[in-house]
Amino acid sequence: MGVIKVGLVDDNPTLLRNISQNLSIFDELEIDFKAINGLDALDKLNNHQPDVILMDIEMPAMDGIEATREIKRRNPNQKIMMLTVLDREDKIFDAIKAGASGYLLKDEKPSRILACLEELIDGGAPMSPVIAMKTLEMLRNQQVLEQKTETVQSPETFNLSKREVEILEKIANGLNYNQIAEQLFISAKTARKHIENIYQKLHVHSKLEAVQIAQKNRWV
Repeated sequence: MGVIKVGLVDDNPTLLRNISQNLSIFDELEIDFKAINGLDALDKLNNHQPDVILMDIEMPAMDGIEATREIKRRNPNQKIMMLTVLDREDKIFDAIKAGASGYLLKDEKPSRILACLEELIDGGAPMSPVIAMKTLEMLRNQQVLEQKTETVQSPETFNLSKREVEILEKIANGLNYNQIAEQLFISAKTARKHIENIYQKLHVHSKLEAVQIAQKNRWV
């Protein structure tokens, strides 16, 4: 890995200077440009091509999330890592949606920021531990919410008979026509006819699709 060229974007002159000085001690890094807000960063990118942009969030003129969105629109390959004091769930979510590939808090040690920049260049998505924990929590909550709001339909909704549900269970267990017929004491032809009816009622064309609907609605 060569020298990583970094763009720094922060509206606080003292923090901008401190971050720049702290990172300049590493031979592996080169500060490519410094910008005081999102608009300034967009302007600087006309003449600079950093490997990674370290982006603050709360800034005047154009905040870091809006800037990230616009930079990614212009150059989808540009790697951007948020470097902020904000650990609010809404900001984490908005930054990731805007296209940020990493999210660090400003109290991280310079050596840790360097390690995260290298990880980002290698295709990772580094986050401060507290941010990673909050992101996992958000995903869990989202999953629970989706499960609660997901409507479960009964076999009766599709006009399936008890026998057809029974056959669906057998299909889900991987049985073929002959095995289903044998277990239910019916002919293979009858089993096949039942399965055709199931396909018709569920508006599907394969065993896999039928089983997916059955599993989604918890019939099997």
